[in-house]
Amino acid sequence: MVATAELLNDPAIRSYLLRLIKEEGIALIERFPGEGEHSDEELAEVTHINLNTVRHTLYTLYEKRLAEYRRIKNNETGWLTYLWQLRLDMIYTSIFEDMELIQEKLRKKERYEEENDFFRCTQCGLLLTFNLAMDHDFTCPECGGTMGHFDNEVLLAALKRRRVAIGESLGHE
Repeated sequence: MVATAELLNDPAIRSYLLRLIKEEGIALIERFPGEGEHSDEELAEVTHINLNTVRHTLYTLYEKRLAEYRRIKNNETGWLTYLWQLRLDMIYTSIFEDMELIQEKLRKKERYEEENDFFRCTQCGLLLTFNLAMDHDFTCPECGGTMGHFDNEVLLAALKRRRVAIGESLGHE
């Protein structure tokens, strides 16, 4: 298993985590006590990070399978305690899944751009599909300006390049 410090020193992984959990979340990971399970209250105390931030970070990491918990119930009070541990060994899987999701969104956007003709207002820049522009008699519904044809070939080419590059890095294309 790769050490936490080594993972956080990787610029791509650090950037991914930064978008996911911000600086305070990275601080939690850096200060997370060694092996074993820890309650959110214990983590807040040990790391000197606000309890709400600790909880938010842990739940965000849990959604990406980068943290897991075990729940125990106090039989006297009925209260539940969550004992957390990090699963940073899943970071590459998480990044891979997110990149596949991005690739699928790019594929849908590319298809939308290919299947539609667009018209842009010459005054305010509002962009409409051909059908919407036609419904408004090629007059901008926002400012009343004239709608002119918009060539989206540059955008379409950029979407394709991005999608293909992601696919190649994932080993799909």
